[in-house]
Amino acid sequence: MSGRDARPRRLVLLCGLVSTLVVAALSLYRPAVFTGLEYSVYDALLRTVPSHPPSPRIVIVDVDERSLAAIGQWPWRRDVIGSLISRLRDLGAAVVALDIVFAEPDRLEGTRITPDEALAETLRGGRVVLGYAMTFDGSHHAARNCVQHPLGLAVVERGEETSPFFHASGAVCNLESLSKAAGVSGFLNAAPDPDGILRRVPMLIEYDDRVYPALSLAAVSIATGTRPAILRVGNVNTAALLVTGGSQDRIVPLDGKSNLLVRYRGEKRTFPYVSASDVMSGQSSSKTFADKIVFVGTTALGTREVVATPLDTLFAGVEVHATAADNLLQQDFLARPEHRVALETQLVIGLGAIAALLFLRFGLLWGALATTMCGCVMWAASFWMMLRGTTFLSPLFPTIGLTGALAAMTVAGSIVERRRAEEAGQETATSQRLMVQTLLSLTGIRDAETGRHSVRTQKYTHVLAERLSTHPAFRDYLTAERVELLASLAPLHDIGKVGVPDHVLNKPSRLTPDELAEMRKHPAYGRDVIVNAEKAAGVRDDLTLAIAKDIVYTHHEKWDGTGYPEGLSGTQIPIPGRIMAVVDVYDAIRTRRLYQTPMSQDDAVAFIVNGKGTHFDPAVVDAFVHVSPVLHHLSQDER
Repeated sequence: MSGRDARPRRLVLLCGLVSTLVVAALSLYRPAVFTGLEYSVYDALLRTVPSHPPSPRIVIVDVDERSLAAIGQWPWRRDVIGSLISRLRDLGAAVVALDIVFAEPDRLEGTRITPDEALAETLRGGRVVLGYAMTFDGSHHAARNCVQHPLGLAVVERGEETSPFFHASGAVCNLESLSKAAGVSGFLNAAPDPDGILRRVPMLIEYDDRVYPALSLAAVSIATGTRPAILRVGNVNTAALLVTGGSQDRIVPLDGKSNLLVRYRGEKRTFPYVSASDVMSGQSSSKTFADKIVFVGTTALGTREVVATPLDTLFAGVEVHATAADNLLQQDFLARPEHRVALETQLVIGLGAIAALLFLRFGLLWGALATTMCGCVMWAASFWMMLRGTTFLSPLFPTIGLTGALAAMTVAGSIVERRRAEEAGQETATSQRLMVQTLLSLTGIRDAETGRHSVRTQKYTHVLAERLSTHPAFRDYLTAERVELLASLAPLHDIGKVGVPDHVLNKPSRLTPDELAEMRKHPAYGRDVIVNAEKAAGVRDDLTLAIAKDIVYTHHEKWDGTGYPEGLSGTQIPIPGRIMAVVDVYDAIRTRRLYQTPMSQDDAVAFIVNGKGTHFDPAVVDAFVHVSPVLHHLSQDER
């Protein structure tokens, strides 16, 4: 490969690699502007991946409008809630998790014992997890001992300075008597991402140097006989919770703040919902609740809490806890790789380099198609990992890297090709000028006056064609490019005279009929020269040569059809021939010849006007009259 060809290829490659490195830097530092895009990519994949069926061990008991109509307005008396819990236990529920906080004493009185005492008595029967809320506004909202059930959790860190937990400043707790009676509790907190979509829920929160479990984690632990034992911190982005006991140990992948990335099973009401009124009235079967984790929550209008998820905009809060428990039971977690930033950055660099090589190997079109296929493979791989595995590897930055590299190389390649085209055009224009000058020199050698005549007609043609380009009938044809081309080729109109014998071409007196017939062959001679050159060079449909042939072959045709060599009339005569006819005659009558004296400017203009509609195209004559002063000035300069 020559150095001239290698430089543009290196430029294209450099542009692709620079673009790739810029995106790699963005992938490493993750500017906040890309956060929304990352969320959108995750949501799009989550909506595309078919949902696994929910665990059959999860049921939701719903305090709905029908329950309020049957039992009374919310909040119910605590002994009524106790009755609901007792009925669920009697129906075989493995554990009852309450998405309800009993922060204040019941204001109603009982007959023998208070409603709170009745609920506490029910809770002592076990298998009930109370919910409470952590607060993060910087002040304590309750006594420090209000949260009764921390985890004995060992934390194994790798020297990271960032804590793997959110740190609560306080808690909205249940009554102490109820917490002690239940013996198990879990927090209800779950905050959406900055765009308002809930994608993750915390499994662990630290409060007063102790670690507490989420409601879902506490409920699953009771139902399965397991306990969270060790939290291994990978880095600021990942951690893993080891849950021991039961049939086997389980690993729960969490992020750097002990959040679980929720794998939603579908839109709202994916899990079985049972109205609390059906449980209280005895209409529910034990098959519905046997060995199930039952979440009790409220969805009645005015009591419910809803959140937006990637799959639904009105998702009940109690179903969020049910979904988290489902993920813990089925263990088909979604998680980001521990070194995801480094891995995605490596993919950016690797795919960008592949795109550059494909572009250089196959060119713009096939390189773009191959690069697009690489991007599709990346998205398909992300989809497959979410479908079959537990890993979410974002294709966002690799896709941006591929797109950026392709765009940069496309722009660079276009610039290179445009420069090549410009250079080729300049070389062509130079070749054309050389050809014209060579042929002019040839005619000048044969006849000095013919050579000078050709030079003058070049200037006249440019002025006249430029004026005609404003005429409606000529505007589309006489573009700026064609005006320049027509002027540059005008000197060739008499090239065919090189084929005319000297005794005819240089005869000082009028020509005989035979000599005139010979002279009238020069348009055909000139056209044949160009046609033979076309065939020899293998050129077809070349604009320059097409205009040159029109000039050479038709500049002696007349508007009324009495001209030669074809006897064309009117608009049958090509526009270059019509323009050249006026220019050729004007210069001939203004120049001293061996057998005639030149006309004055006024007489020359009158002569041309007199040929309007017979010899010349009327529109061309009108344009000639308008520019005749300029032509006169040019004719004076050339003498």
